[in-house]
Amino acid sequence: MRIARLQVFLAVAAVLGGCSAPQLEPAAGDAAEARVARVVDGDTIRVALASGEGTVRYIGVDTPETVKPGSPVECFGRRASAFNARLVEGERVRLVGDVEARDRYGRRLAYVYRLRDGLNVGAELVRRGYATAVSYPPNVAQQDRLRRLARAARLSGRGLWSECAGAP
Repeated sequence: MRIARLQVFLAVAAVLGGCSAPQLEPAAGDAAEARVARVVDGDTIRVALASGEGTVRYIGVDTPETVKPGSPVECFGRRASAFNARLVEGERVRLVGDVEARDRYGRRLAYVYRLRDGLNVGAELVRRGYATAVSYPPNVAQQDRLRRLARAARLSGRGLWSECAGAP
């Protein structure tokens, strides 16, 4: 009788354990939908999920700094931030992970897609010359595409490639 009660207790505990609220912590490769609450800068946003608000850093792209403590605002940084805001401020987005879920600062890492039209936000920033392509292995699922877009933007002199001396 005791074993039967224990088995029922464990079964109920397992079921109830699976009913917990969704967490901000993604599993590698997971996807989630969110609303962009605020644009932090050209490659970082704050999103609202059912489980709370969190910071998301775009995978594979880097924009000039605008909010890094102790650093000056870099060439094209304000324009990259403003363009990012035009793309996603207040929008519903899909966050798609890669291998690592978070960076060393605790920010969620994701490829970000606008829900209304499927736009890959990071790729658009690179294509238009507001961002460069960067690789931080093992998060490299879109590395080749982003590098091709960056090369085309650089060769065409789009965005920061024509306005910032010594652009990467």
